[in-house]
Amino acid sequence: MQYGLYFPNFGKFGDPGVVVEIAATAERAGWDGVFPWDHIQVGHWAGPVIDPWVAMAAAAAATERIRIGPMVTPVPRRRPAKLAREAVTLDHLSGGRLVLGVGIGWPPDVDFGNFGDAADNRIRGEQLDEGLELLDALWSGEVVNHQGTHYTALDARFLPRPVQQPRIPIWVGGMWPRKPAFRRAARWDGVYPMAIGDTPDDFVPMTPEMLTDILAYVTAYRETDGPFDVAVNGSSFPGTESGPPDDFAAAGATWWIENVGWPPDVPLDAWLEFVAAGPPSRTIRSTGTSDQDQEA
Repeated sequence: MQYGLYFPNFGKFGDPGVVVEIAATAERAGWDGVFPWDHIQVGHWAGPVIDPWVAMAAAAAATERIRIGPMVTPVPRRRPAKLAREAVTLDHLSGGRLVLGVGIGWPPDVDFGNFGDAADNRIRGEQLDEGLELLDALWSGEVVNHQGTHYTALDARFLPRPVQQPRIPIWVGGMWPRKPAFRRAARWDGVYPMAIGDTPDDFVPMTPEMLTDILAYVTAYRETDGPFDVAVNGSSFPGTESGPPDDFAAAGATWWIENVGWPPDVPLDAWLEFVAAGPPSRTIRSTGTSDQDQEA
């Protein structure tokens, strides 16, 4: 299993210098990825907000090994042609280390409706599906002609192609038990599940049992046996633990994404100290084989 960091792009982390510091510290400490949120504003959370894509470019320039990517970027409020260019640029800048986390975005009012964008989940789902298909086509380096419901590209040829082939990995975020996002994830390169209760705002901790159900559902819709990542969000910060990462590795997770920055009342210095201490146990790989077994 690999270990990443997931953190807001606002509040204590609403400073591009902090994102660079987290990335550089994480690389030195043995983490495998840094994945900032992608919000345009934060509603009732006061404080500064930064553009995560600019900050990720700075982080890529300050590191050499770790993966970098938004978790997740809402494709429905991005123009696919611009996103295609930005993603390839960051992929080249990082030497092929970008992971593109995508979703329909949340919350629908604060990040979308308040700016005249679609607040309807169904419409944003359509935009996400069409946007991903167009994005993939533009990355091919071939001439693209697309006239869809939401987007148009006529005689478009984008070069260079991404460093990573056949494409930059696309991980699809979704809120279990809502199913559409997980059917969507089956068509791409990874899944980033979160869990909700009775309402979309009622986030609940992911469990290994939930992950087992999610992967059974996704697997039923997979049409290829190519590489597929399973990134689970959780916490091992003292006092906020949400379950041993090894339990999720045994259930099929390939990434543990540490929820840095929450709860928000923890000082920034404490988070930086936590990151500098390195990732939690690596005793079980994504194959379910322990380090000791590999050495035997």
